Amino acid sequence: MIDAKTEQHRGLFPALANKAYFNYGGQGPLSSLALEAIANAYQFIQQAGPFSGAVNDWIDLQTDRMRSAIASQLGVAKQAIALTEDVTVGCNIALWGLDWSAGDHILITDCEHPGIVAAVKELQRRFGIEVSICSLVETLNQGDPVTAIIQHLRPSTRLVVLSHILWNTGQVLPLAEIATACKNVSDARILVDAAQSVGVLPLNLSEIAIDFYAFTGHKWWCGPEGLGGLYVAPDALESLHPTSIGWRGIVTDSSGNPIRWHSDARRYEVATSAYPLMAGLGEAIALQEQWGSAQQRYQQIQHLSRYLWQRLSELPDIKCLHTSPPAAGLVSFQVKGMPHNQFVQLLERQNCFIRTIRFPDCVRACVHYFTLPSEIDRLIDAIASAIASKQNF
Repeated sequence: MIDAKTEQHRGLFPALANKAYFNYGGQGPLSSLALEAIANAYQFIQQAGPFSGAVNDWIDLQTDRMRSAIASQLGVAKQAIALTEDVTVGCNIALWGLDWSAGDHILITDCEHPGIVAAVKELQRRFGIEVSICSLVETLNQGDPVTAIIQHLRPSTRLVVLSHILWNTGQVLPLAEIATACKNVSDARILVDAAQSVGVLPLNLSEIAIDFYAFTGHKWWCGPEGLGGLYVAPDALESLHPTSIGWRGIVTDSSGNPIRWHSDARRYEVATSAYPLMAGLGEAIALQEQWGSAQQRYQQIQHLSRYLWQRLSELPDIKCLHTSPPAAGLVSFQVKGMPHNQFVQLLERQNCFIRTIRFPDCVRACVHYFTLPSEIDRLIDAIASAIASKQNF
């Protein structure tokens, strides 16, 4: 039985009308409210006149509201939020903004996104820094991720790069515990890829000893692509220098000459953006709050991911990566006797949407707080049908 609140909520997402959607970790669907807010914003700009005083005032108001809405979700002050395009941009601000010297050390995990790994490799090439990788795949069902990270720290470690929720296995890292342990033994800064945690976990970053937290609005917040942000802890601000530089990050004198950076995280913003997207993300965040609190949404995600994990565990030729119910909405599993890319394509032809992961070799299904048990049942039926027909592969 679908409760009336969830049924009404789902009715606002056109993309959910004809499919079983399980790719929230890749991109969340936009609600009609968010779409309408974006369209109305573009209409207003054209009617008022692009670059008019009225539009410029509107942009100032939108950016301030956007920072405030994001900050309230992360449990931080709005001055600590820089608006960016996506997670990767936020991570690159933190990666390239530190003063690197040959021999400096970066510690990264084996579960980071290829885009971040590539940036770290380029830092290594340019500056002669040292990079080491700690394995967190091995800690999914046993072992301690805190110990795995701490034992790789060095006196020369300048930065630790990790994800709050691992995008491939769905493991939720004990971030507060990891951060405290790192700070106790090292002066290293901590950069967190929050692609899979913002919009999933209840957050209060002001209570966690991290330095940088990069996130996006287009995944679990179900906002528009092209808008995200970076949280910069107050005590990390002066050690992180802007790299991409533009008028939004500076303060000018009466003649228009740049005289200093903004005193807060706005210094990492560059120039003109698609400001109407902020209206869309604001509506997306507000819509989630209307359904329930961050804690209520997270509990529902856990409940539904447990149900999906249990149903998958009952199927022949399916092996879930987790040996116990996942702690968040990413449920990764392997299919015996069938190439995973063809398996995903077969499901998509049945309007069931999941994705492949290259490392570890698996497929990933994501459940959100408004996923229906009947959708999960539909996915399980499609998987069972695919398994039954695997002799065709």
